[in-house]
Amino acid sequence: MAQALDIDRWNLECDFNNTDHRTDLNGVDRLIVRRGQPFTISLYLRSASYQPGVSSLDCVAETGPQPSEQYGTRAVFGLSANINTSRWSAAVTSPPGDMVALSICSAPDAPIGRYTLTLGRSARIEFILLFNPWCAADAVYMDNEQSLAEYVLSQDGIIFRGTHKYPIKSPWNFGQFEHGILDICLRILDMNPKYMKNPGKDCSGRRNPIYVARLLSAMFRDVNCNDDQGVLPLFWKGSQDILRNWDAQTCQPVRYGQCWVFAAVACTVFRALGIPCRVVTNYLSAHDNNGNLVIERYVDENGKEIAKEMIWNYHCWVESWMTRPDLKPEFNGWQASDPTPQEKSEGVYCCGPIPLKAIKEGELTLKYDAPFVFAEVNADFITFEKKKDGSTSKVIHDIHIGQMISTKSVGSDAREDITHLYKYPEGSAEEREAFKKANHQTKLLKQRQNQGLHLTIKVSSEMRKGCDFDVFAVVSNATQSNKKCRLYFGSCGVSYNGTVGENCGFKDLLNVELSPGQERKVPLRLNYSKYCGVVTAENIIRLRALLLDYTTNETILSMRHIVLDNPEIKIRVLGEPKENRKLAAEITLQNPLPEPLENCCFSIEGANLTGGCVISERLASSVGPGQEAKVKIYFTPTRCGLRKLVVDFDSSKLCHVKGYRNVIIGK
Repeated sequence: MAQALDIDRWNLECDFNNTDHRTDLNGVDRLIVRRGQPFTISLYLRSASYQPGVSSLDCVAETGPQPSEQYGTRAVFGLSANINTSRWSAAVTSPPGDMVALSICSAPDAPIGRYTLTLGRSARIEFILLFNPWCAADAVYMDNEQSLAEYVLSQDGIIFRGTHKYPIKSPWNFGQFEHGILDICLRILDMNPKYMKNPGKDCSGRRNPIYVARLLSAMFRDVNCNDDQGVLPLFWKGSQDILRNWDAQTCQPVRYGQCWVFAAVACTVFRALGIPCRVVTNYLSAHDNNGNLVIERYVDENGKEIAKEMIWNYHCWVESWMTRPDLKPEFNGWQASDPTPQEKSEGVYCCGPIPLKAIKEGELTLKYDAPFVFAEVNADFITFEKKKDGSTSKVIHDIHIGQMISTKSVGSDAREDITHLYKYPEGSAEEREAFKKANHQTKLLKQRQNQGLHLTIKVSSEMRKGCDFDVFAVVSNATQSNKKCRLYFGSCGVSYNGTVGENCGFKDLLNVELSPGQERKVPLRLNYSKYCGVVTAENIIRLRALLLDYTTNETILSMRHIVLDNPEIKIRVLGEPKENRKLAAEITLQNPLPEPLENCCFSIEGANLTGGCVISERLASSVGPGQEAKVKIYFTPTRCGLRKLVVDFDSSKLCHVKGYRNVIIGK
């Protein structure tokens, strides 16, 4: 007759188990394990001793408020001779005695979350179960250690902003292993409407990374307050403050709003839960709000936009790695999800996950939200001019949606171009076939128009904030006849999402004459005094040139975005960087503006460098033109390894200048 083990006390061996499961960065004060991988705990018996074949132990693992075997949120199992990694199982790995080493393994498709494990009548332990990309039977399995180190374990990264001609590296502190962040991520799951409606079914769905990815895409509308009260703040450097503010404010939305912040916070949550994830940037990204794969823009006779669907200078979303058992095997791998609330899907603001392969092949009937993402990288772009008399005419404007789709490279801060994962080379037979599948008729019928007159915009080699500089509209006549034209050449501030600001300089030439084969270069001077109050903290200026051919009455539009260079932040780490040793960062920035900087403040942040906090130092006096702002900020690293120290400078006239330094922390 089987004899139940009489357990007196136990040791969860958190240090060993968390390290073995690669969760020790969360700390070793509690048990955090990954599914489909055994962990071992020590049981100390009150009476008798363990005897193979005689001793028994009833085990019950439960998650959620309504655990159910039917939903897979409750598992009942006993002792086996050996661990079975395909299901919940337990086996003793120690010799007979009054101390039992009990090995336990969860099913590789068990729901993730908080668990209670009951052993016999007296032992009740708690642990957290996460996805396991190191387990071949897990749907998020990734067979590359370097990629796993980047897409799961790395706590910092680079997000690409700027323009496709001038991409800018923006450092970000994901901080998914910082104190309390995992608990907040689990709380986000528990705050979703599906959990409120049916917690048992929702917790069951957490076995499936597709379900979790879609859930997270929808949830970020609740973490963020996306209001319309002017320019949203740009001061976020990491995910931790956003998540902690949301948690501290009893789950009330935090006002942050930009697409790269949505994507970065989502990436933090994905990585915290164990799903490989990366942030991607799509330059010249379309927002197709009517599903016809065509973006229509209307401009006035000076080229100023008066109505449009959105073209973002860049747009960020996330990709997560998983299998798609609901689709064919070829659609396994990277899946795009867009956590920025834009359009409703199945009644809520969410987008994805959709396989990158589906976008590339034009398979727009596949789940989820393929048409919207396809349009973001492939939409056609048509511009119309609306004249004063109310009539409209088509404008010749050559622009290509979906340029230089970028992400951080594995193991370095270099940019990796992943455009080929989303689309075939332009003009190729494969691209044409994908457009046929997507029924993208406008792209299939479109032919490049050679109008004889050509219009381009060229820029100076150095365009630093605080300086005056020239930009140029270049008009050339490739026809055999004389041409007489009107040229409007203007500039204005613009945000990353295409929202246009005030004018900062223009020329309107009513009689531009060109003989056959002639090229004319028209300069436009951009003065700091005019653009300083117009550009946002992103330093983007839109240049637009509109050319009207009086002979044919055709209008040509050329548009270009430029990014003004911020001054470099110089960072020196003083002292030998070692774990738990106080260090100083000496940080300097030279004022490039022709006016003083007031209220200057430097801030630093870094995973395992600044204790999960932002450390700030404010200057006591203003910094004159050409002078240096300089501070020392002290911090104490808590873990060895390669860390990224992110620095932000803010002042009255120069806002949110970012820099970073990679620091190797020794033991």
